[in-house]
Amino acid sequence: MLDPQAQALMTLLSEKGIPPVYTQTPLEARASYHARRSLTQPDAPGLGRVQDLQFSHAGVSIAVRVYHPTGTAAVAGALPALVYLHGGGWTVGDLDTHDVLCRSLCQQAQGVVVAVDYRMGPEHKFPAAYDDALAAWQWVAAQAQTLGIDPERIAIGGDSAGGNLAAAACLGLRDLGLKPLMQLLIYPSTLMAPDTDSYKTNGQGYMLTRDSMAWYSGNYLRGPQDAQDWRASPQLAASHANLPPAFVLTAGFDPLRDEGLLYADALSRAGVSSQYICFERQIHGFITMGRVLQEANTAVSLCAQALRTAWAVA
Repeated sequence: MLDPQAQALMTLLSEKGIPPVYTQTPLEARASYHARRSLTQPDAPGLGRVQDLQFSHAGVSIAVRVYHPTGTAAVAGALPALVYLHGGGWTVGDLDTHDVLCRSLCQQAQGVVVAVDYRMGPEHKFPAAYDDALAAWQWVAAQAQTLGIDPERIAIGGDSAGGNLAAAACLGLRDLGLKPLMQLLIYPSTLMAPDTDSYKTNGQGYMLTRDSMAWYSGNYLRGPQDAQDWRASPQLAASHANLPPAFVLTAGFDPLRDEGLLYADALSRAGVSSQYICFERQIHGFITMGRVLQEANTAVSLCAQALRTAWAVA
């Protein structure tokens, strides 16, 4: 059964006549996504400190937002950290659309969160976003002392497209001899050309549709050949061994549900510690909607607990 609160939200959005994302230009879709956040997101929790910074790699300047928690842990020296990559189909979303989520993870987990405003399509095609994700984790590690971060306890994570980038970045970092402490994958996209049961059964009527997914991937990828590249489809990597432990969270009425499960299973088969949790009655994108979906707040708390546990045993 679909969560009644999720059903009520979808009914409201339908009544408001919000056009499907694939019928809009990227600029229109970004503005619409940005405007809707006040309807569904909870109030932003206060924090000890929030900084907007930038870093450069390969001649590109990337904006980041660094969140420090309040409380005793905030003054106890170097804190653990999470490098966070927002969702939005590699096309929409920014530091503001995921500000509340990053603040909540920061405060509840009592660690630093570094949100990354990576480059997006169609202006910047694959592998630009992947390159930015890889560089962001390396920059945070290199600047750990300046940022008040423990360099041995830096995780990486994201939701949807951000989960895709986090998973792919872990593969790329492994091949460079580097390893985040853990990977937090919230309904991640792991296959650019999916043929899963959830893609077929949930691809219409539950917010994220097959048409929307095709629009997003079309904005991001240069062509069909990119879908076979593990940097775009981390499920297709030759090996998933020696990757960071993972906490994978999915939604039951999400076309991406099976991609998250497949990835968790691939990690487990490769000997990587992997936890998998599915919110069976939820829809894609629900974790940012805590104003109208009670389970969103539960999901945020679970993610924060997973981070705290990983940081505590490091």
